Amino acid sequence: MARTPSNMLPLGTKSPSFELLDTVSGLTLSLDQIHGKEGTVVMFICNHCPFVKHIFTGITDLANDYQDKGFAFVAISSNDVENYPDDAPELMTKVAAEQNFPFPYLYDESQEVARAYDAACTPDFYIFDSSKALVYRGQLDDSRPENGIPVTGKDMRSALDAMTNQKVISSLQKPSIGCNIKWKS
Repeated sequence: MARTPSNMLPLGTKSPSFELLDTVSGLTLSLDQIHGKEGTVVMFICNHCPFVKHIFTGITDLANDYQDKGFAFVAISSNDVENYPDDAPELMTKVAAEQNFPFPYLYDESQEVARAYDAACTPDFYIFDSSKALVYRGQLDDSRPENGIPVTGKDMRSALDAMTNQKVISSLQKPSIGCNIKWKS
């Protein structure tokens, strides 16, 4: 498995806008429609990556635990589906249903959104505050396929808890590690 780290977009960066097809509802959704009162978690994932498959339950649990606290969650797949057909929109719909995703799973066909977020890998995570400023980017936790560490979402939970309690989020944030985004040629 290739191990590609996050690019670590600078903290304070404003969340780039987007309008993408939600493979769950069939609707086109914008960042403004999705944005949460307390903040928004943007996750770049895909169907086939073993790093993402490893954390499917973890991201579902995370969203279920924090959506009632005013945080919105959205997953985006930006992979080239011509060369990686397992990541096609109709299969995204299937994966979202199988995993009981409680959030939209958007398809970034042009890959413009991944480029705007400087996303590098799957999974790649971003947390934006209520004013859409980046306050966290990096890993879910230290768990990786085959390292034996349980998936807890510790790093992201710490950031979301800090936001909930009006505390400062540590700027010491570890990059996520995963498969590289499959860019079109």
